[in-house]
Amino acid sequence: MGSGGARVSASLSLEHVERLRALVAARLGLHFEDDKLESLRDALRARLEESGVSDAETYLARLALPGSARAELQRLAARLTVGETYFFRHPDHFRAFEEAVLPGLLASRAGARRLRLLSAGCASGEEPYSLAIALDRLLPDRTSWQVEVVAIDVNPDALEAARKGEYSEWSLRETDAETRARYFRRSGRAYELDPALRETVTFEERNLKDADAAFWRPGAFDVIFCRNVTMYLEPAVTRAAIARFGRALGPGGHLFLGYAETLRGISSEFHLCHTHETFYYRMRALDEPRPEPRIEPEPHAEPAPWLPEPDASWVEAIQRSSDRIATLVTAPPDSGARAGPAPAGRWNLHEPLDLLRQERFGAALESVRALPDAARDDPDALLLQGVLLVNTGQVKEAERVSARVLAADELNAGAHYVMALCRERAGDLAGAADHDRTAAYLDAGFAMPHFHLGLLAQRRGDAAGARRALETALTLFSREDAARILLFGGGFSREALAGLCRARIQALGGRG
Repeated sequence: MGSGGARVSASLSLEHVERLRALVAARLGLHFEDDKLESLRDALRARLEESGVSDAETYLARLALPGSARAELQRLAARLTVGETYFFRHPDHFRAFEEAVLPGLLASRAGARRLRLLSAGCASGEEPYSLAIALDRLLPDRTSWQVEVVAIDVNPDALEAARKGEYSEWSLRETDAETRARYFRRSGRAYELDPALRETVTFEERNLKDADAAFWRPGAFDVIFCRNVTMYLEPAVTRAAIARFGRALGPGGHLFLGYAETLRGISSEFHLCHTHETFYYRMRALDEPRPEPRIEPEPHAEPAPWLPEPDASWVEAIQRSSDRIATLVTAPPDSGARAGPAPAGRWNLHEPLDLLRQERFGAALESVRALPDAARDDPDALLLQGVLLVNTGQVKEAERVSARVLAADELNAGAHYVMALCRERAGDLAGAADHDRTAAYLDAGFAMPHFHLGLLAQRRGDAAGARRALETALTLFSREDAARILLFGGGFSREALAGLCRARIQALGGRG
């Protein structure tokens, strides 16, 4: 970097970067956490140097003018949205698409013989071209079908590269030899995509922040891939984009998101699908009820520490405390106990939550059961009841209650975790692991499913898998919400759970 660049860099204050963050959110719909501020600073510095503007104040003022900075916004978007991708990235998504989604699509569209897919956030084109390849090799009579893949991105430079259809060896690192030979031609150091296949993909510059009724018309697409995009969007932009996806897909349409992205708390218009060791979504039928996204109860304290026997299952460990629990349940109420504020939700659950905080599980369960009749189907009350049933050893009833929660809201991570505990107790370790994985997918910060997966893997003799899951849990416990420690920790404190993780990791040969 030259001396001019140094002068620009020195002039960039935190206020400048914060103003850019606000402008990027407002104009592009992109969201940058505090740990990404340095990336914003680098982008601002680069655009100042490239545009010949040394004054950040002038640049930001121009960028804020409505309707006058489209070209600069495009260049800035190119700086901020450079994504690493390759053909058939996340192959389990493509296996699910080819083996679970596409056969149903071909059957349902056999009359019209028309398929239309969308790749949102297509970057340099590897994803939409991968979809086009999958369609071409799986359609029984390709020439009699009208197939189109629409690819959109906010980055004009990436779109220009995508249209050329030329890729490096690195972009094809997950592409098998047969697919390479059939769809690519070697040209020097590059690989050129078959022109006929390239013609099935249409590229457009488009921002998910912008509404366009014609583009997002009902039934416009059969499948949408939007992977590793919503994590960078403002929450309001994500909700609006997912709503447009739902309208454009129509009943039975499928949506694929990135591994770290879920619809939990965003939309109830989709069913969660879990096949081929991955997760994706299917649009609900018109006559299916749409449950409201739920917020789990929010208690306010942690119980006292207590560790289980090293070889106990998690539910068995909870039940080993029955003598101590019985003492707590039969003890007279603590007249000095202070109830916290009522949690967010429809019903006032502060009394049973306060009893749970005291580890008086039986009394807490009776308090939940004494709620008004109208509360019996409330997901918050049902989830708390399921947790308390597990804590008091009534596992079959806990499973029935959790199933009711999931029937109303299949994206409830807490209910999936409780189901995992119940399935373990029933001897269904595979089913328990499936529910744990679902809970972990739906809420990436939820420590308990990873912890339970580690215990299950250890019981199966999978030391490496157990260590990986427990190390993840240990990391998450350090920042886990105290409310969830109380609700799902089975009477354990954060410190006790972390200590158990470390002990298990060390026993499995890790550092802990």
